Amino acid sequence: MAVGTVRSSKVSAELENAAPVLSVENLETVFLTSEGAVHAVNGVSFSLQPGELLGIVGESGSGKSVTMMSLLKLLPMPPAEIRSGTVGFDGKDLLQVDQQELRAIRGGDIGFIFQDPMTSLNPVFTVGFQIMEPLRMHLGLNKANARKRAAELLELVGIPSASQRLRDYPHQFSGGMRQRVMIAIALACDPKVLIADEATTALDVTVQAQIIELIKDLREKLGMAIIWITHDLGVVAGIADRVAVMYGGQIVEYASVAELYDDPRHPYTKALLQTLPRHEGDRMERLVSIPGQAPNLSGPLQACPFAPRCESAHDRCRQENPPLFEVSPVQKSRCWLEDQEVVNA
Repeated sequence: MAVGTVRSSKVSAELENAAPVLSVENLETVFLTSEGAVHAVNGVSFSLQPGELLGIVGESGSGKSVTMMSLLKLLPMPPAEIRSGTVGFDGKDLLQVDQQELRAIRGGDIGFIFQDPMTSLNPVFTVGFQIMEPLRMHLGLNKANARKRAAELLELVGIPSASQRLRDYPHQFSGGMRQRVMIAIALACDPKVLIADEATTALDVTVQAQIIELIKDLREKLGMAIIWITHDLGVVAGIADRVAVMYGGQIVEYASVAELYDDPRHPYTKALLQTLPRHEGDRMERLVSIPGQAPNLSGPLQACPFAPRCESAHDRCRQENPPLFEVSPVQKSRCWLEDQEVVNA
């Protein structure tokens, strides 16, 4: 998808000063393998404000999905191990609550839309049963009320003849309709936070646009905060308030959507933007790729993970991993080029 009109940022003083609905600090997750520990998430910190849509972007293997699944302990442990960090939500640290309380939060206060609706939906149960299950588990609704609410949810996400379609199985729905069912399940208990993990990746371009418009409409109607995980910067341009760019298991740039597209600071962000399709008149320009390979995360980060692929890298980049430097009140970049001591030298 090409970049359209960049969404006017909602990152105002009012939004910045509001108490976050979700606050993540110094999250570190590793996978213990026979060849050693793979450091998949390396000190990730971010906050999510009420009603905000935060885009998490980066290429495959950058740590986006592992970060989000770590928040709710959805990873198999072992081999996964959360080594440090806090996840503040509703006055609790989600990494410290017991499994029973965490199950109540998953699908209740925090909804999750997974990448592939065909594998996320159980093929042997009707979609009605799968939507009703969280309603009965989390809200205690009886079967009749749960069924009524399930039909309302299918109507909300744009599935016609909702009451009749509750009796259908996942294979009787198209890919786009299955994704709408997944959204209905995620919204069943009116969550405060919705996490969408590559929610449109397996869909064709037309259906992608429909799902994105649906999410935008639901956000306006329900006022929930959303984390949208994607590899496509073109998608978040039109829907996000803030964007966190991930590479090597860490956030390398964190900015309002307007700042990110008007003045990208990190070399990786600039490289990602250059890979987006562009038109020159009636002709599409040749696609640009980022040379090099994704970083090896078999050990702790000792240097900037993007240095081997970066045209601006110097000796310090190859020896020391930079912190997140504050570029402006709404933009941070993890790059030694932002170090004022170096710039002013």
